Amino acid sequence: MSFDKQHNYISPQNNNLETFSLIWLETSLNEKKKYIDIQQRLRASINCLKIFQDSDECENYIRSISKDNRIILIINDQSGEELLVVPRIHQLRQVFSIYIYCTCEERNQQWTKTFPKVKNVGTQFDTFVNEIESNQMRSIRNKVDEPFQINIFKMNSCQDLSTTGLNGQFVYSHLLIDCLLRMESNPNDKKELIDVCKKYYDGNVSQLNILNEFEHNYSPDNAIWWYTRESFLFRLLNKALRVQNIDLLFLFRFFILDIRQQLVQYQCLSSMHIYRGQLMSNEELQILKNSIGQLVSMNSFLSASTNRDVALFYLSDFIPTDDLQKVLLDIDADPLLVDNIPFANIMPHSYFPSEEEVLIMLGSIFRLIDIYYDENQVYNVRLTLCSNNDSSVQTIIENIREESEKNNKGMTNLLSFGSVLRTMGKFCEAKRYYHRLLNELSYDHEYIADCYYGLGKVANEQGDYDSGLRWHHESLETKIRTLGPNDPRLVDSYLNMGGIYSRKNEYKLALESCNKAFNIIKQIFGENHPSIGECFNNIGVVYEIEKKYTEALKYHQKALVIFEKCFSTNHRTLGFSHNNIGDVYRNLDQYDLALDHYNLSIEIFRRIYPSGHSYIAESLSSIGLIYEKKGELKQALSYFEEAITMDSDTVLPTHPRIIFLKNSIERILKQINE
Repeated sequence: MSFDKQHNYISPQNNNLETFSLIWLETSLNEKKKYIDIQQRLRASINCLKIFQDSDECENYIRSISKDNRIILIINDQSGEELLVVPRIHQLRQVFSIYIYCTCEERNQQWTKTFPKVKNVGTQFDTFVNEIESNQMRSIRNKVDEPFQINIFKMNSCQDLSTTGLNGQFVYSHLLIDCLLRMESNPNDKKELIDVCKKYYDGNVSQLNILNEFEHNYSPDNAIWWYTRESFLFRLLNKALRVQNIDLLFLFRFFILDIRQQLVQYQCLSSMHIYRGQLMSNEELQILKNSIGQLVSMNSFLSASTNRDVALFYLSDFIPTDDLQKVLLDIDADPLLVDNIPFANIMPHSYFPSEEEVLIMLGSIFRLIDIYYDENQVYNVRLTLCSNNDSSVQTIIENIREESEKNNKGMTNLLSFGSVLRTMGKFCEAKRYYHRLLNELSYDHEYIADCYYGLGKVANEQGDYDSGLRWHHESLETKIRTLGPNDPRLVDSYLNMGGIYSRKNEYKLALESCNKAFNIIKQIFGENHPSIGECFNNIGVVYEIEKKYTEALKYHQKALVIFEKCFSTNHRTLGFSHNNIGDVYRNLDQYDLALDHYNLSIEIFRRIYPSGHSYIAESLSSIGLIYEKKGELKQALSYFEEAITMDSDTVLPTHPRIIFLKNSIERILKQINE
């Protein structure tokens, strides 16, 4: 499906949009047609079905799947060779259950006793199908093994390196949800979502029937009923929230808003004590143990029970393993303290009205009070629901939100959505939504210039400087035509063009752009405005490229003085400023001073950006250069490799920094091996 043919897309054919997938290992090609009806029936419960005829290929595919996904493996044993894959993949987190169809039932039941994920060994496929269908229905209801995305916000993260990236992920997950909820939906969203689902579930008669029912019968006042039903909505939305599938979440806005409205309508009026059973890895549990007293957020709707015994019952089928533990979330929720976080007893409105279920709005924030291990081999995690408005993270979120909405009168729309995605480092997604907006706007719309500006910023971040310059020129010309030549809204375009000219080594044009910005701002706001600091910063970059390091340092330090007066200590502009000063000190061979500023830069970026953001990668690559100059090659290699891992997920392969990092790693490895 595509929002438009050129720029926006969701590719259901190439991606599993659900959490669960079925893998069928069938080495005999002659037997393949026998099981078509069974496979069709299985797709009613799990849409994604992959069939393999080679054991090694099957194993490699299973290993390539994220541990946050869940695989049900069916092995049709013909020769015995297929079963060799079981001990090799059994311990993988993504492997949820295994079913073995064989002729030697008794023999295989003996050796599989040591592999608890092998749920059934037998000769009756109907038994397998019934069990898989039953287990899938139960998993929808008890949710204990549903992948669980937890984000942590630590107030002392700058002193605790174990929290690397946690705060940024927390902030931007919260900001993304906030932006989606503040954007208005439109009737076409539902139609687009249905079109996506029809293509994804092509050939799946069961889900297409439900989809047809949804298309004709859905109304906002039964959103919770639809969410709790075992259907495509629950499957797709939960995974989209967990993996931040931006395109799907955009289309799900109307549904998320309808659920929120129902939660507000049926909001609990008194304090509640609720429980949620959950399986967690030791790694996830250790992160929580290290976060007592800190803030915790969850990317999804949180389903819990008013009955502790019910929550524990759902855990009873599972035995703790070396890597997987039983966890009981013990939550205090007081509506008087969290008036902006709706939660409701949804029993009268659920598809399963007999269950004592409470649903808490997605994006909720909790305080982690305590964790203890009880006599039933269950970790009890005590949480208190917090007000988002009172949380320590709110200041950071407000600063970023203000920046993303500054060009559109405080409104949250496609323009601000693109800005949020760009700031998150999701450059490809941001580009798609800017283009989507362009396709919707008239030629003379007031947002056209800002849309061009956003595309220019994206191109610049991706290292496509020619395209970036072209978009910024378009933006500047549009602004001059509509606002006049001296409007302060031209300054950002001049500054960004100046930065690109610097990267293209066109120093004269870079300084001209900076001077134009400087004159506009100085005339209107005086010499202590943040944009004056940006001008000094750009001039410093030009001097640095020209190897005039003393002059460069002077301008970067002048910029830092202004920024420290204008911004809070968590503002990203201070991170950029420290990084620039670090660059100058590095070129002056003053490595300790350079490291001090690079580390300050990284501390700021890690507080406010997700762990793999390209701004962090830039500072890491610079630190790598310092260690290389100091002859500490293994340290240098470590920083270069960490930086390129981050950049590979966010910028184009042709980005100058990717090329630089590849060359640097090759150079360091050659030196180490000599």
